[in-house]
Amino acid sequence: MSEDLPKEALRTVIEALCAPATTPHGFDPQADRWREEALKAALPTLLTRTSAKRLRSRLLVHGDDKTLAALAAEGTVTAADVPAILRTRRVWAGLICGLARHPGQVEAAIALLPRLPGHEVEQVVRDWDLDHYTRTEETAPVPPVPQALFDAVMEACLTPLAAYLLHPEPEEGWETVSAFSKDWSLELGSNSAWAMLARCPERWAELAAHPTYGAVVQHLLLDHAETQGREDARLHAAGSYPGEELLAEDLTPAVGEDLLLDCLPALCLPELAELPNPQVTARRTLHHIAHRVHNNPRLADLAAEQLHAAADALATRGQLLNLPEKQAGDHEFDSRVLRLAEDVALLSANPDHLAGVCAQLALLDQPAVVSPAPSRTLIRVNDGVDPDHDRPARLLERHSDHRRAEALASLAANPHTPRAAVSDVLHRLHPAELAWIAEKAGGPDWFLDMTAAVPVTEDEDDGVLRLVSDDELDKHPDPAAVLQSWLESPATGEILSRSEVYRAVVASRHHTAEHLLQIPADEILSRHENKLALKILLDHCGRSTDRWAALAAAMTFDYDEKKITFGELLDSLDDAPARAQTS
Repeated sequence: MSEDLPKEALRTVIEALCAPATTPHGFDPQADRWREEALKAALPTLLTRTSAKRLRSRLLVHGDDKTLAALAAEGTVTAADVPAILRTRRVWAGLICGLARHPGQVEAAIALLPRLPGHEVEQVVRDWDLDHYTRTEETAPVPPVPQALFDAVMEACLTPLAAYLLHPEPEEGWETVSAFSKDWSLELGSNSAWAMLARCPERWAELAAHPTYGAVVQHLLLDHAETQGREDARLHAAGSYPGEELLAEDLTPAVGEDLLLDCLPALCLPELAELPNPQVTARRTLHHIAHRVHNNPRLADLAAEQLHAAADALATRGQLLNLPEKQAGDHEFDSRVLRLAEDVALLSANPDHLAGVCAQLALLDQPAVVSPAPSRTLIRVNDGVDPDHDRPARLLERHSDHRRAEALASLAANPHTPRAAVSDVLHRLHPAELAWIAEKAGGPDWFLDMTAAVPVTEDEDDGVLRLVSDDELDKHPDPAAVLQSWLESPATGEILSRSEVYRAVVASRHHTAEHLLQIPADEILSRHENKLALKILLDHCGRSTDRWAALAAAMTFDYDEKKITFGELLDSLDDAPARAQTS
């Protein structure tokens, strides 16, 4: 827009640029696009030259968020324009950033923070540099965030957590969230609050002693500081010394010992001690505490008595040593038992509780260890990298089935664990689990010696179901019997192993119709091209329209429903005409 435009013409130009483009025949979309482009280009100049509130309001409606934020940073848009802007849109972080660039408007910018959605408050500091993505050497340096604004954003991020700690009840509707994801303690892990705290490590000691926010800061430091410190150190080392791995002993603790001692009042989550449903909440709280000790092993020595007392109290209140009967469809049962054993091994000094989790480990089902048939892809991947990939201990790790043995090793490393309880579990382990302990686990010498001394029956192999290739089966006098032994193996009862077994049987040229009838129908019809299965279906359904219709209806296999075998599917097709007649 021409700078020579007289002031008297501004009203006319603004009214023309803000009005939709029309012709005698109606609205003109092409001309309106030109009008919008012209208005966008002229907006900074028009706002600079216009002081009348009504005209400024007409102009401000047409500015987008990025443009208005930039104009606020330049001083063209001021706090006086905020009411007009907010008539048609909500507050956004960029507007607050732009206003706060000017000392006289910092208080007005802070007053807008409560109108931001909670998850956007931290963006005011994060996005302070409006030119972050376009900054060049010629761009003027960004001024520092005003301390008053920084403190206000910090307070706004910490306040919800402080309120939560006063009343840490699960929110309404928490019961409907899946058991896998629901965890009230996630409220303590606010990313916004930690992001703000991480920006001012020099103030951690001061904030940890704050009368209102001290507990929140202590929780955040215990949950995040060491993890973030290690990550930052690794990134720095990777940039400075490419290819060199950062060793644990080279890391400087993010939280000094004095500050760590100041955080101990929050270590065992006292605010969550009286939550309802202790069978669940006590287990989750125990795991949260254990996670903190894993992140910062110094806590095990600095707060040993506190940790032992908390572990005892939570195990007792939540009745965690009373192993409930495993319910059908409870796919997380084993994980809960394993996690409890790991947590108790780390935190407890109570021999009865340690023996109790050993007993729970002993009752878990043994893993099914499967060695896949040779594959050119597998050989190519492992060639020269892991020549012993077929060892039982290595196979056990494929589906994380080594976790029970690993948990037992952790329990054995706890000097308060009764050795007799460990011995009882060892005698219930799968041969591959014993092999894993011998090869991979650390622990005291008595534990490794006890593992090596576990007797193995003469007729027991290493417990691995080995799926061999057809070339190997050709050498066997009865290949069909070998395939049948695969189907009868306990491995076909394990979710992660059974498909592997079924695929090997179906892919083998030695399979028979009898083999296929024992395999789940969805494995036959949904995942494999099999000429024999197709021939069986063609012969069985023939020219029966009812059977073909029943087959189409039956091919809706649901993971949560009971699996039917290919043979059971064929049998159900025989009943289709009878059902049709009685319906």
